[in-house]
Amino acid sequence: MVINSAVEPYKDNPLGDGGQRKKIHPHKFTMWIGISSIIMMFAGFTSAYIVKRQQPGWTDFEIPRVFWYSTAIILVSSLSMQAAVKSFKERAIVKYRNLILLTAVLGLVFITLQLLGFQQIWKSGVTFSGSGAGQFLYVIAGLHILHILGGIVTLLIMFFKAFSSKLKSYNAVPVEVASTYWHFVDFLWIYLFIFFLVIH
Repeated sequence: MVINSAVEPYKDNPLGDGGQRKKIHPHKFTMWIGISSIIMMFAGFTSAYIVKRQQPGWTDFEIPRVFWYSTAIILVSSLSMQAAVKSFKERAIVKYRNLILLTAVLGLVFITLQLLGFQQIWKSGVTFSGSGAGQFLYVIAGLHILHILGGIVTLLIMFFKAFSSKLKSYNAVPVEVASTYWHFVDFLWIYLFIFFLVIH
């Protein structure tokens, strides 16, 4: 009888935990909905870019070398973000804070390099009024920079919260959500960078 009673909770659910492992956290679900919307938005802009470039008067542009540097920076920031998640789960809070701050700083460096690159493109004659490329290029790039800024603000908030004495639960969900978003905007730039390399 003792054995039967121990097995009984697992009778209807092989997981034995009420199916909780099959459920996604509401915050993660909301994040994935947001990411899906962002993907559709950028897919629409890049598709319109392809259609628009077939029209007369289109002006191409050269990819500034600084974009290669910014791409390397954003890839390194993904590594530091992943290391920050690992440190948080290991409760190495000092290391976690340093890595979160490093990721935010790398994000700012990325934005700075992006602005320098687009300044070079602007000086080459690709502006809002002078080229169809400029009309789409700056809108697409500007939206991506705004999403990076949103991630930086989130990281800085997490950095300062890590100094709070109330940090006792070590709930990894907010850190995982921020990490997933950061990886997404990083690889979104990789997609845009390859897109511009191929279609510019």
